[in-house]
Amino acid sequence: MRIFSGAMLLFCAGLWPLKAEDLAYKDRAIKDLVGDVPTILRAFDAKTGHFGTGIWICTDQNVMYPLAVAYTTEHADNPYYRSSQLLEAITKAGDALIEDADDRGMWVFRKKDGSTWGDIWMPWIYSRWIRTFALVRDDMPAERRQAWHDALTLGYAGISRSALGSVHNIPTHHAMGLYIAGKTLERPEWCRQAGDFMMKVVAAQSEGGYWSEGNGPVVAYNFVYVDALGTYYAASGDERVLPSLEKAARFHRYFTYPNGCNVETVDQRNPYHDTLALGNVGFTLTPVGRAYLKNQWVQQKGALDADLMASLILYGKEGPAAESASEDTFVLSEGGADRAAVVREGSWFVCLSAYTAPVVKSRWIQDRQNFVSIYHDRLGLILGGGNTKLQPGWSNFTVGDTSLLKHNRGDENPDFIPKGELVHVPSAAKLVTTPAPGLELTYGPETCRVEVRILDDRKVECQLESTAKSGQPIAAHLTLLPRLGKPLETAAGTKTVVGEDPLEMTAEQVGGSVTHAACRIHLPATATLHWPALPHNPYRKDGRAGAGEGRIEIRIPLDEEHRRQLVTVEVLGNQKPL
Repeated sequence: MRIFSGAMLLFCAGLWPLKAEDLAYKDRAIKDLVGDVPTILRAFDAKTGHFGTGIWICTDQNVMYPLAVAYTTEHADNPYYRSSQLLEAITKAGDALIEDADDRGMWVFRKKDGSTWGDIWMPWIYSRWIRTFALVRDDMPAERRQAWHDALTLGYAGISRSALGSVHNIPTHHAMGLYIAGKTLERPEWCRQAGDFMMKVVAAQSEGGYWSEGNGPVVAYNFVYVDALGTYYAASGDERVLPSLEKAARFHRYFTYPNGCNVETVDQRNPYHDTLALGNVGFTLTPVGRAYLKNQWVQQKGALDADLMASLILYGKEGPAAESASEDTFVLSEGGADRAAVVREGSWFVCLSAYTAPVVKSRWIQDRQNFVSIYHDRLGLILGGGNTKLQPGWSNFTVGDTSLLKHNRGDENPDFIPKGELVHVPSAAKLVTTPAPGLELTYGPETCRVEVRILDDRKVECQLESTAKSGQPIAAHLTLLPRLGKPLETAAGTKTVVGEDPLEMTAEQVGGSVTHAACRIHLPATATLHWPALPHNPYRKDGRAGAGEGRIEIRIPLDEEHRRQLVTVEVLGNQKPL
């Protein structure tokens, strides 16, 4: 295996086109958007002007934006061009926002589960509302046009005054909307303010091409920055943002699984989600970004999301995609230090993260506790799954009593700091490449190590070890991604189905191996199994999580007699995942 280091190496992983070919999509996007219009309209209530189902929330009105693009796009296959039906629905959608807003132009931040999170100039709807107004205002009845003008001026005046603080994904999106508002509402000072803020965003980008909202990358939220900068560029022509978009596109080319899902291992905001990342308009502006989109879209079944297609039609750029390279390993280096590695060999994809951070009190910034992910082309993500809070079972290693950190059901304002003698996040991490790719991790008085060896196309070996000198209980934890409704079997003959019911298996019941979803994990005789190891979900007020968000935790004790343990991950036969 060859090791290559440097933040800007092109990583191939066998995914990207070997030839530089044009990415062309607009004609298809227009046709597919037209096909989505009837579905969007079926969720429209003409009496209230509301879109969506269930509890109404302001972002249900986001669909006004793709409707406006359909309304203003002349195309032989578009029967909705200048449709009075669409204009009426669009107008009523904005009227409903005006009706629901307070005297500052803010809405109650309400979620579909009925929870409320205070008042907000909701960035996602404001940016779509102003873009919609820019498209349809000339065709609106004069009275409604003035009402929208006044409401948008009120809201963006508040955003200009109060919402562009430090660089973060929400202020960045607001700045994009503010620039378009400045052009549309003839407020040039807003355009200047937005442009100045975008330069702060560019300056805040890391050497590795991501934006940090804690320590190290955020992967999922990186798309918010790319979309905002790309849309801003399309509206402004400000070429100062293009190098930043190229760096971000390179980052995502590395940290994307072969199935198109985001690599969660380096992400401090979001755990793994098995959803295809479809990119946004910011990726269309550079050859490397278009190469990323080609790979993602070829795996998409059916049309793209209507909102994405609307932006691609309005702002996207077609053109050549970058050629791929042939390196099998990429090491992300920043400030002279190796921070993360992606290894692609045969059917295996392994990510190792050396980003560490202290536990913080914010519910949004997750504990950096899970540093290894192992993926196979046939089975998808097997081990890993990312970070959370209040769940030491997701940590690669723990030193101390894991019962000291847990989420209490219904607690909306928990204390995320462990009480007592427990270390579940390392204070330091070092990426190592010999004798095998791995990590050296510091947990208080203990040094723990994990190495990953790809043996062949069906087997990966993980070596786990610790110094075991503190007298504290030490454990390694493997987080196995569950397949709900599928069988789980152990070498001791225990058979069950992974579902809602908890499972606790002793070392005797495990018997040295666990088989689940066409994968067998060969384990030390002392390994136990625990299901479900649930995360703390920050997007729900009480932090609750369902079984589908959990992990099958395999716990392996380490002590003076067992400082080193070996685990083998084996993909079984030629069968598909169970």
